Amino acid sequence: MPCNNISSGATYLGDGFCFFRVWAPRSEKVAVHLLTPQERLIPLQRAERGYHCGKAAGVEPGSLYYYLLDGKKERPDPASRYQPEGVHGPSQVLGRCNFAWTDHGWRGLSLKELIFYEIHVGTFTPQGTFDAIIPRLESIRELGATAIELMPVAQFPGRRNWGYDGVYPFAVQNSYGGPDGLKRLADACHRHGLALFLDVVYNHLGPEGNYLRDFGPYFTDRYRTPWGEAVNFDGPGSNEVRQFFIENALYWLTEYHLDGLRLDAVHAITDKSALPFLEELADAVHRQANELGRRIYLIAESDLNDPRLIWPRERGGLGLDGQWSDDFHHALHSLLTGEKNGYYQDFGTVEHLAGAFREGYVYTGQYSAYRQRRHGKTPGPAGACRFVVFIQNHDQVGNRAGGERLSSLVDFDRLKLAAGTLLLSPFLPLIFMGEEYAETSPFLYFTSHSDPELANSLHEWRKKEFAAFRWSVQVPDPQDETTFLRSCLHYELHREGRHSVLRDFYRELIRLRREIPALSELSRENLQAGACNREQALLVRRWSSSSEVCIILSFNGKTIKTALPLPAGNWRKLLDSAEERWLGSGSKVPAALASQGEVGVTLSPWECLLFEKVKED
Repeated sequence: MPCNNISSGATYLGDGFCFFRVWAPRSEKVAVHLLTPQERLIPLQRAERGYHCGKAAGVEPGSLYYYLLDGKKERPDPASRYQPEGVHGPSQVLGRCNFAWTDHGWRGLSLKELIFYEIHVGTFTPQGTFDAIIPRLESIRELGATAIELMPVAQFPGRRNWGYDGVYPFAVQNSYGGPDGLKRLADACHRHGLALFLDVVYNHLGPEGNYLRDFGPYFTDRYRTPWGEAVNFDGPGSNEVRQFFIENALYWLTEYHLDGLRLDAVHAITDKSALPFLEELADAVHRQANELGRRIYLIAESDLNDPRLIWPRERGGLGLDGQWSDDFHHALHSLLTGEKNGYYQDFGTVEHLAGAFREGYVYTGQYSAYRQRRHGKTPGPAGACRFVVFIQNHDQVGNRAGGERLSSLVDFDRLKLAAGTLLLSPFLPLIFMGEEYAETSPFLYFTSHSDPELANSLHEWRKKEFAAFRWSVQVPDPQDETTFLRSCLHYELHREGRHSVLRDFYRELIRLRREIPALSELSRENLQAGACNREQALLVRRWSSSSEVCIILSFNGKTIKTALPLPAGNWRKLLDSAEERWLGSGSKVPAALASQGEVGVTLSPWECLLFEKVKED
């Protein structure tokens, strides 16, 4: 069997035969050290461009192995499909796909239908496994979310980690339930009508158990990332490195039936080649989607405000399907909390938030005081459904010194206002696990490295990272198990008191988003957004061919009387966060408004209102 006609790693062929393929240009000789079922060495044949491969008999699913490099170093497989004993242990051969999938009719969701619900597997349930998530899928579906987004599940050191320290991109974390556990979750998601996305990290690998440099030039010293060595996407040997990660993306989407990938921090991928890795990746994934007959998406995280990520290739873009918008979060967070440290110094006015509604970004080329330079570019034709927005996520919560959720920073009225701003926007919303019921636990940064020196250096690095924000909270030790336990959800809260009311408020917002045409048709063109006088209030007008709505968002902590520039006509109220049913103090805005182009209203503190224009007979 030719070496270049099969994927990297151990591919079980059936009847006791397995094909091994590894890229190891730094080794003249590579052998498979098979530990089970019978210990022996299996020499591999060196092929072109540093690949080593060979077909071996007497290998069964479950067999454990290392690669022996030049007779000296034993290392796990860089493309290991499973590490049952952790990052330093042997790799395991997996059998042919014999999982009993039930999702044969699943074709995925359209982009505009996506409402993400972000989950960290280890803290979402007491068990911290894929299987434990399944009983909660119906509750997530009933909330109105349509897509689960998992934080990274590639094998990391120990049992506690955010997942961004993964070192085996193909191997599903053993403590979460391994490969079969992830398949059961994917199948169950599709059974509930939910898409399943996975966060993958292609900009760096974690520091412990990272043996890729022993095999080949996976990394480069020409660039750096905030987390260590940069991946080699444009230097000598980069063809094979790029192929490794493209194979990885296709593996997740094909083997596990995933509906999309969230690409972590692509601004940390430095690639000066004429055909950028991200463009090559997008092309490969979209071709695979066509072959599979499913909708599959690539969503990038980037802080560059560069729309070329989501522009089509014909326009000179990279062809990704969407990207996270940090600006939307920062603009809203600074209005709700008054925080002005760190990157929040670039935000704080209602007009900043209005800009985010209009453009998807706030900074589209203006001067940024935080960066001390111009920042961003106008998104041009990029549609609203190309932007994923949020009021909380793992980064914006977990990268605070105390891991404080918004529910511990602001009062209940502002939580409702935040929810309305998010879910009535024309973008794809992301809800961070527990956000919808005001979870009380923090979400802290936690690890379980086996090297005490490494663990201590990471703790010190975290302290320095927070210096610009001048937070007074002491940074918890990531290695302390208590840090992890404090981050676990109290999921039972979603049925209690104000927690239940807030969840119902989210449900109502999502229902309106889905059923009102002016809200469901995601568009930046059919939208106007601007500050109302100088009253710290934002008026957003959205329309479609069959309906028109106005969203009023008051970011004033006091009751205010103001004149709203409401288009002429009769308007009926669909939602009011100040009403007593939502534990508000009581609304001062009538159920119907008649406007001649402007109408006077009294807005309660931190109020969110939604009006729909009444159709004339």
